[in-house]
Amino acid sequence: MKKQIAALILAAIPMFGFAADGAYPLDKVSIDLTDKAAMQDGAKTFANYCMGCHGAKFQRYERVATDLGISEQLMMENLVLTDAKFGDHMKSSMPDADAKKWFGAAPPDLTLVSRVRGADWLYTYMRTFYEDPSRPYGVNNKVFPLVGMPNVLVGLQGRQVIGCKQVQIEEDGKKIFDPLTGVPVTHEACDQLVIEPNTGSLSEAEFDEKIKNLVTFLEYSANPVKLKSQRIGTYVLLFLAFFFVFAYFLKREYWKDVH
Repeated sequence: MKKQIAALILAAIPMFGFAADGAYPLDKVSIDLTDKAAMQDGAKTFANYCMGCHGAKFQRYERVATDLGISEQLMMENLVLTDAKFGDHMKSSMPDADAKKWFGAAPPDLTLVSRVRGADWLYTYMRTFYEDPSRPYGVNNKVFPLVGMPNVLVGLQGRQVIGCKQVQIEEDGKKIFDPLTGVPVTHEACDQLVIEPNTGSLSEAEFDEKIKNLVTFLEYSANPVKLKSQRIGTYVLLFLAFFFVFAYFLKREYWKDVH
């Protein structure tokens, strides 16, 4: 039985799991969990582009709506795309039986993916799909080579391919500039990700912002009480600081006649 379970786990990893980090450098992304507009947009992207295969089964529509300031009507009209009710968990619209039949393994739940992989990994991963005719879905990924999922956001980003473009030269991790003009020193590299013009509905900057919002929602989803915990922690530290001062002077008062 244990061998069978291990075999199933190993079979699932190549299809939809998130593999260990490779050598590809991760882009940094700044996440603001107080930005409800960003999380609302991220939740919409998640519902429209991700929940066909993935779910967030440890979240409820009602909890998300309350935390993100979305009315029940807007949530049900724009983010609930199945027959789920307002208080239901955010499960994938794809039945597990169909997923196993079509893909060999059910796609992973994404409720905690940001806690497992980190925001930088997700931000870079979702932006580095590129066309690769040798792969089953016609795409590959720089962060997760030989990934077993389609690029569902290609309509927004556009067709990304491996091509040539000018990149800035770096030395010891520092970018090089011409000492006389201050212009970046570049060279042509032909192993770069290049988006084919006019193949996506968003500009590169708009797409990056869209992915940032999606990652912000996933970051919230992985720990919905993070901001509340931080506030409570601040209050506790302030109380301890006040109590320490009070206890110190009380101790001095009790012990001043001992010596």
